[in-house]
Formats: sequence, C-alpha cells, structure tokens
Amino acid sequence: MQTVFWLISNTLRATFKNKKNIIMYIGVPLIGIFISFLAYGGSSKTVVHVGIVNNDHQYIANDTVKFLDHLDNVKIEKIKKSDVNDKIASGSLDCVISLDNGFTNSVRSGNPGHIQITSIKGAQITSFVKSYLYNYVDNISAIGKVAKTDQAKFDQMYSNYQSASFKVSTKTVSDSSQSENMTTYSLGFLIMIMLMSAGNLSEIILKEKENRIYYRLLSAPINARMYIFSNIVVNMIIMTVQVILTLFFMTNVFHIDIHIPFWEAAVVMMLFALIAVGISLMIVAFSNNSKSSGALQNLIVVPTVMISGCFWPIEIMPSSVQRIADFLPQRWTLETLTKLQNGSSLGSLYLNILILLVFAIAFFLIAIYKFSRNSSTRNFV
Repeated sequence: MQTVFWLISNTLRATFKNKKNIIMYIGVPLIGIFISFLAYGGSSKTVVHVGIVNNDHQYIANDTVKFLDHLDNVKIEKIKKSDVNDKIASGSLDCVISLDNGFTNSVRSGNPGHIQITSIKGAQITSFVKSYLYNYVDNISAIGKVAKTDQAKFDQMYSNYQSASFKVSTKTVSDSSQSENMTTYSLGFLIMIMLMSAGNLSEIILKEKENRIYYRLLSAPINARMYIFSNIVVNMIIMTVQVILTLFFMTNVFHIDIHIPFWEAAVVMMLFALIAVGISLMIVAFSNNSKSSGALQNLIVVPTVMISGCFWPIEIMPSSVQRIADFLPQRWTLETLTKLQNGSSLGSLYLNILILLVFAIAFFLIAIYKFSRNSSTRNFV
C-alpha cells in the first residue's frame, strides 16, 4: 500500500509541478459558472419606458399621469409633443402616450377619446400599457355614464374611487428557471472539463511508456495493477476537488440556488467522475500513443457533450439526436440532476443511479479487457 501512496504522490507532484495544470484542472471548471452566470444571471425584470405628452392639464388627465407613474415596471418621462418622434426613433422611450386637449371632458362624458399611444415596438410593449391604462380610463368613464350631467354626483363618486379603501396587493413569484439553467449548464461545462481532465491524466500512462518511465517503474517492486490503480486514484482526487470547488463557488460565491442539497449534487457528479475515468482508460487502451489518444478523446468527448444537452436544451435538437443522447452517460447525469431539482429524492432515482454505475462498470471492463489483450506494450493487468 505504501508503494501505491508513493505512486499517487509522485503523479500529483509531477502533474502540478507545471503551474498551467493548476489553472487547467482547478481554474477552468469555474469558467463555466461565470459563463452561465453571464448568460442567465441577468435580472428578468423588464422596465417599460413611457413618455407622457399631457396637453389637457385638467384633473382627470393629471390623475391619469399619476396612475401611470405608480405602476410597477413602468418609468414615465414627461416630454413635449415635438420630441415624440425623436424619443421613439432613438429607442430611449418604448412608447409615448399623448393626452390631447379634451381628454378630461371626453372621459367625464363617458366616451373616452383624445388619447393616442405611439410606439415602433409593437404590441409586445403597447399591450402591457394599454391593459392598465384603458382599464383605468374605462372605470372613470363608467362613473361619468352613471353620474351623467350631475357634476356633484360625479365628483363624489370620482373622489371615492380615487380614495378607495380596498387595494390590490401583488406578490412576485420567483422564477426558478434561471437558477436551474445556470446549474445545468455550469455542471454541463464541468462534465466536459472532467472528461478532458480524466483523459489528460490517463494519457500520462502512454506518455510514461513513450519515455520508458513505465518500464523502469515495473523493474521496481511495482506491478501494472498498482500503477493503473494509482492513476485512477489521482483522477478521482483531482475530479473530487473540481466538483467540490465548482459547487462551492456556485452556492457561496455566485449565490446560485441549485435547488439540490450540496451532497446530492456531489454524489451524482462523483458517479460521473467514475464514468469519466472509465472512458479515459478505455481511450488509452485503444490508443497506441499519446497523440492518437488525444485525437480519440476529442472525437468522443466533444460530440457527445454537445448532443447530450450540456451546453443547450436537448429539446431543441432533432428527435433522432435525442434518442442517441439517451445512450450517453452525460445525458443521464443531467437528467438525474434535473429530476432532483424538480423535487425527486435521490433514493427514488435508483434506476438513474444504477444506469450511471452500469456505464462506469462497462467502461472499466472494456478497458481491462483491451489492456489484457494488448501484447504490443505489455500487459497492464
């Protein structure tokens, strides 16, 4: 066992002696969080900038302006009629509401008019403003229809309406889709980095063969099984650090709500770490040298990561590609995380966990079989 510890420590020292490897194995996984934070971390709250041209200046028109000013997500700016075209064309205002002379009298008589909304952004902007503005104006107009020519009655009803004791309270419901997207694509980026890290670390086996270091080690009281096992342990140590650091930065530095207990997310990602090691050993087993190993790694990792939904929603891809993704461990890892986010317990996802374990076992068995049949570079097992 002491020999295995020596091999592990020696591999770790040789790996991190190069400072670039510290950035690649430790720093790069955090870049995915930053990218996801930029893509999905912006505020979803939209503010509509509305210009007001009040040419009526009577009490109903003035109260209408006050009503608009108190709307959530609406910021008003009082402008002149001559500035309307410039403000709209420049994009500084989303729309302009013009209350022309006679607006108050038309609303008072029960036939609202002398109001105009100008926008070049279409119904997506004007419909939001209209829904509030027209409802308010229609309520005042209804009072005018009831009061008819009785001004005192209108003033009383209008005053009661403006000072109504009942209020409509609003509560904002948080949208969890943003944080869930950030979690999915941050961990999707981590999945790609883990695959590449495992590939590079396992590639050390081929590089040490090419440099004849491997054969010198076997001349000592070290056998091939111990050597491969130490490489697996180094892989798992580094990927454990990657997983813990990534989850820590997501939850405590970027304050992303991953909607999963920390330990559950870590367990799922560590299962994938085993899969990543199995894939990397399988690639090494089928490669004759480090160059072919690197090429095979890129051929396997990049396409599978892309079609498994690590970078974008899998739903946007053709159904045929989605069916292919069902046979990829990356897809099952992300699906397990998604189900956990949706409220499933880790125990209820035993089938997903079993499938991930089967993937890991299958890749390890393929690697072991290929190593044992590889007579050109001596047996590993």
